[in-house]
Amino acid sequence: MNSIRRHLLLALLCAVLLGSLAGAWATWRGVREELDEIFDYNLRQLALSMRDMAYGVATALPLPDPEFDFVIQVWNAAGARLYYAHRHADPPGPAGPGFSTTNTSEGRWRVFAIVADGLFVQVAHPLAVRERLAAEAALRTLLPYLLLLPLLAIVVGWLVGRGLAPLRRVTRAVAARRADSLEPVALTDVPDEIQPLVEALNGLLARLATALQAQRDFTADAAHELRSPLTALSLQVQLLERAHDATGRAAALAELRGGIARAVHLVDQLLKLARLGPEVGSATEPVRLAELAARVLAEHAPLATAKAIDLGLGEVDPALSVRGDPAGLRLLLSNLVGNAVRYTPDGGRVDVSVLAEGPQALLVVSDTGPGIPADERGRVFDRFYRRPGETAEGSGLGLAIVRAVADRHGADVRLGDADGGGLRVEVRFPPAAA
Repeated sequence: MNSIRRHLLLALLCAVLLGSLAGAWATWRGVREELDEIFDYNLRQLALSMRDMAYGVATALPLPDPEFDFVIQVWNAAGARLYYAHRHADPPGPAGPGFSTTNTSEGRWRVFAIVADGLFVQVAHPLAVRERLAAEAALRTLLPYLLLLPLLAIVVGWLVGRGLAPLRRVTRAVAARRADSLEPVALTDVPDEIQPLVEALNGLLARLATALQAQRDFTADAAHELRSPLTALSLQVQLLERAHDATGRAAALAELRGGIARAVHLVDQLLKLARLGPEVGSATEPVRLAELAARVLAEHAPLATAKAIDLGLGEVDPALSVRGDPAGLRLLLSNLVGNAVRYTPDGGRVDVSVLAEGPQALLVVSDTGPGIPADERGRVFDRFYRRPGETAEGSGLGLAIVRAVADRHGADVRLGDADGGGLRVEVRFPPAAA
């Protein structure tokens, strides 16, 4: 399990242990340097004290005390050894005057030699003794830390747990919430390190609350709007059942077919609106607007032909493209063209243009229909809104779908007057998308 507490505890204990080892090594180095100075001083003093002694023929002296680590040797000018005191089988031989370091089969030696009055006095000391004494001093320094390590582990664990307590409080506060509780998490007593996480969580809760509210509104609106066509279908079925002759039955059947078509169109628009999730507009695929317009116009050509409407492309920049979701942009343009064809009288004209205006890309749909008064253009984007006295069939969802897709692409939808007196709809894409 990936535990922050365990990682922090191990990291801190390892840091303490490494610090202790580094301190022990520094202590060893310091003690070793001090011992070198002290023993070198003793070597020199012993050598100086031996030069003033009188020496006869060299004889084997009694073995010195085992605690005596120095090896003292004296030679005359002829090279005869006059004095020696050692317990070693292979002591260092004569070396040059002054301090030096030499090797024998017994290890490395620190040697000091002087020449005075025809005598050569040499005192040696094994470096292994110095290293042992330095290691013992370092171990004495490190030992208290090693003994305190379990206590340090307990103290560090308690401190880490105390430091992570705010995170546990936030976790408990979120876990204790109901499924429909989307209020922001309180930022009181939240540490600076956790505050960005809590703010991001609050942002997610706010977006989720907005999405759930939109879903509830959509469900309520859909239920309300579906009630009328379903009631109309029920009445039309009753009229069909009560028809006594072929003429009445044909009229009732035609009304029933029209009601079914309106209900199917409404359900289709509702499904399109419901599918407009957050992923619409999140794609970054380049979409050529001229090719998109040609495909959408081909889809609506049969309906335009049935109404003798001149449906085609206006001014087009074939190289202009935007980055976005192809399916979402097709849905946007399809609703604009569908509305234009539906509300334009027979024999009218509908044009789709693809333009570049500075760094922005424009998708323009204009028609020769009745248009929309300026005071109502802000309301036509509301779901299920239909202008008073409107006779063309529709669900009031087309422009709501257009606005939803445009918002997800960062585009701006503007309504204006077309040159022919109808409606002009502009979809302006931001420079980043163009």
